[in-house]
Amino acid sequence: MRTVEDVTNPPGLRDRKKAATRAALVAAAADLARAKGLDGVTADAIAAKAGVSTRTFHNYFASKEEAVLAHLEGMVHSWVGRLHSRPAGEPVWDSMEAVARQIVSEPDGDFVELCSTMELVDQSPALLARRVAMEVRASQLLVEAIAERTGTDPRVDLYPSLVRYAAVSAMKSAVELWLAGTSGAASPEELVRAAFGQLRQGLS
Repeated sequence: MRTVEDVTNPPGLRDRKKAATRAALVAAAADLARAKGLDGVTADAIAAKAGVSTRTFHNYFASKEEAVLAHLEGMVHSWVGRLHSRPAGEPVWDSMEAVARQIVSEPDGDFVELCSTMELVDQSPALLARRVAMEVRASQLLVEAIAERTGTDPRVDLYPSLVRYAAVSAMKSAVELWLAGTSGAASPEELVRAAFGQLRQGLS
């Protein structure tokens, strides 16, 4: 028997509402953690900022740490989505560099949140301890996207994993140097371009 909710809220709509609620909780957790530090954030506060009950929060996340890391994992999903949207047949290094430069060149977009979230994670032992499992899941998505673009098999071929590690390290190195404020670069995009240029040349 179909309930009233089944009639008025078809599965597609319910799924979209669930996704929207989860996204609101993730954003609220990241915003509060960056503003107050992880120790100053509670599940109650996250739920209130997202406009839902604490019980609803726990339907989606077991802890505030999980919610904050979900924000960082979402950025990797965004990277994968951007990679999938690059032109078919484009060399993979061109694609990876284009995505990295796109992310860091958005002043109010992913780059600002990436920097602040990275700093938050580095300062929190609780987040550092949980980051490993998250990175394993997120990294696999990126490896699979690279393998798809290059026609390789990550189960037997080193190439997609090497590209992933090299590209992510290049971007991380550029971001860290930009945050240090000692590079003299005009923008983080300039550092990303330089990092990928060095990778293309090969590191002696």
